[in-house]
Amino acid sequence: MFQVDLNSDIGESFGDYKLGLDEEVLQHISSANIACGWHAGDPVVMEKIVEVAAKKGVAIGAHPGFLDLMGFGRREMVITGEEAKAYMKYQIGALWAFAKSKGVRIQHVKPHGALYNMAAKNEMLARAIAEAIYEVDADMILVGLANSQLMKAGTATGLKVANEVFADRAYNPDGTLVSRKQEGAVIHDTQQAIARVIRMVKEGKVKAVNGEDVAIQADTICVHGDNPKAVAFVNEIRKALEAENVQVVSMASFIK
Repeated sequence: MFQVDLNSDIGESFGDYKLGLDEEVLQHISSANIACGWHAGDPVVMEKIVEVAAKKGVAIGAHPGFLDLMGFGRREMVITGEEAKAYMKYQIGALWAFAKSKGVRIQHVKPHGALYNMAAKNEMLARAIAEAIYEVDADMILVGLANSQLMKAGTATGLKVANEVFADRAYNPDGTLVSRKQEGAVIHDTQQAIARVIRMVKEGKVKAVNGEDVAIQADTICVHGDNPKAVAFVNEIRKALEAENVQVVSMASFIK
């Protein structure tokens, strides 16, 4: 039987500002990427999400990003490897305190936004991120874009890695995501997205924007839950996977 993890970025509310339908999406996913207060989230939100996820049996992961609340961590920053390591450790440590207090452990770490996209291509940044995680807890899984520099750095560092694919995003022939600035970057047809996900999981292939098949490893699927339609989409993906004899489980269950 095939196995795959379903993850979602949650805990992105801040103070009086509510973002995302966290409790609803937690009904359908197996792993949660929790914002650590820099690009989004705050201590109260972090504690609540860890508690709810723990009760629902959803594995938790740190979702560290740039210190850029105004830009939601989606703007690139020029940083050194030393700074990158410190940023990662600081945010992982923040989530660790809440996890420890609730009797759960951090399963994985997935960088956010611009940090994620930069590390997919930048070998220095990818290595710094991987080393930071390894130095904090070598048992944590590094989540990153499938076939990226971040995955290569994680493996070279000695970490377990989870190759991430996206249900609703178009791919370039080199396996990178099509920029959101380009038309067709986001797939809005639910059935098309589901068919692509099943093929990525079962065949290890995805059709790029030029029509070519690209080899891809799908350990974990990123789904979004920031509106009612997105939550319904997550539910449909899970049902479709299970109908295809694909077991949805947390990544730690099969990544050893």
